[in-house]
Amino acid sequence: MSLDPQMREAMLAAVPSLRAFAISLCGNVDRADDLVQEALLRALSNIESFEPGTNMPAWLFTILRNQFRSEYRKRRREVEDANGKYAENLKSVPEQPGQIEFAEFRRALQHLPPDQREALILIGASGFSYEEAAKICGCAVGTIKSRVNRARTRLSEMLAIQGAEDIGPDAETRSVLTGTDPG
Repeated sequence: MSLDPQMREAMLAAVPSLRAFAISLCGNVDRADDLVQEALLRALSNIESFEPGTNMPAWLFTILRNQFRSEYRKRRREVEDANGKYAENLKSVPEQPGQIEFAEFRRALQHLPPDQREALILIGASGFSYEEAAKICGCAVGTIKSRVNRARTRLSEMLAIQGAEDIGPDAETRSVLTGTDPG
């Protein structure tokens, strides 16, 4: 079967966002890359179920999210690194203040409940509308809005952010926390 060039381009264009979302879900770059690859393979093998004219990134994000949930259920029996000792040994210490702030942000993001983290990443970092994110997550738009609001509030508390002036120079971080365009 030959893939339509427009579909191919739409899939390729979504890869960086899929990867960022996968990293936010698993917190592990290698595992995230595997997750993206598996999601793309599933998408290709089920491409006939994609309705042309609909939102390709939303369709791919839904596949990735479902794949993550399936893998999570399978891996629940694995021994986790509860105190983070193993994970800390795998990371290098950031050298610049922006990297330190981003590392703090990532740690705080990992402490959010999974549903709030997922909603925040879809809206704040991946650029989906509330309606698109609700469809990806299989819930109501109001639920997504509530999750994003709670996630932003919780992150602000964890990072001791009182206002926009407390947020570092990183446009993407500001966008996720405040809901503004990173442009």
